[in-house]
Amino acid sequence: MAKKSEKPTSEKSKRQEQSFVDPEEQSKKISNKVYETELAKLHIELVKLQGWIKEKGLKVVVLFEGRDAAGKGGTIKRITETLNPRIVRVVALATPTEREKSQWYFQRYVQHLPAAGEMVLFDRSWYNRAGVERVMGFATPQEVDEFFRSVPEFERMLIRSGIILIKYWFSVSNEEQEKRFQSRNQDITRRWKLSPMDLASRVKWVEYSKAKDDMFKFTDTKQSPWYVVNADDKKMARLSCISHLLKQIPYEDLTPAPIELPPRQEDKGYVRPPMSDQTFVPEYQWEK
Repeated sequence: MAKKSEKPTSEKSKRQEQSFVDPEEQSKKISNKVYETELAKLHIELVKLQGWIKEKGLKVVVLFEGRDAAGKGGTIKRITETLNPRIVRVVALATPTEREKSQWYFQRYVQHLPAAGEMVLFDRSWYNRAGVERVMGFATPQEVDEFFRSVPEFERMLIRSGIILIKYWFSVSNEEQEKRFQSRNQDITRRWKLSPMDLASRVKWVEYSKAKDDMFKFTDTKQSPWYVVNADDKKMARLSCISHLLKQIPYEDLTPAPIELPPRQEDKGYVRPPMSDQTFVPEYQWEK
């Protein structure tokens, strides 16, 4: 097995890997009104951060890892919904092709790393090898061992190259995950989220727990730590993660002041073709 990372797992880290929220506090769900108000404030700050990243040519990589239905995708959606996709983009890779399987393991991720002035959010990342690939038998023990040896140096290399690397683990309880699976199954608009892999993983909670423990042991380093997001409350998890992300990159407000728009062009002799010559989309009709 690979050597343990240079950052030993502290008692604090051990507690974070479990539930670090008081049960009484956890029962106090944030109201929708407060959630929407706070999210709107964070969206303004994310726009400021985006401008800073673009102006200063920063290269930012954010990894979102966690169990199925932990809320990674929902958080990513809330981060990006007010941002420019040319600056902040999401990478969610499918199962590797046969060609990709023959490459250096990190190769298919490297091609998605940011250029100057970009932030890339990985919805699952190279840590697939430490989780799903290990648990479901898609990687051999030797390949997993090699991953644990390689990934700390790989991440140090990224950081030395100027990339700001931030890693989040969304921690969800067994009971809450099952509740979300059942909810998805009952909702026709979200049932597609229950993939065959989700169903196969559902009965391997302990195996995934052990895999996560090893992942933290070997990759939670001083240079590249894991930040654990308590994800049993989706709304609180989103606010907490976004707020924390904003604190990882010092930024200033470069938002331009409102500009004075020039007068609209006057209509000088233009005649629009007959509307009957164009094919319009029918207006939506609803049941009354």
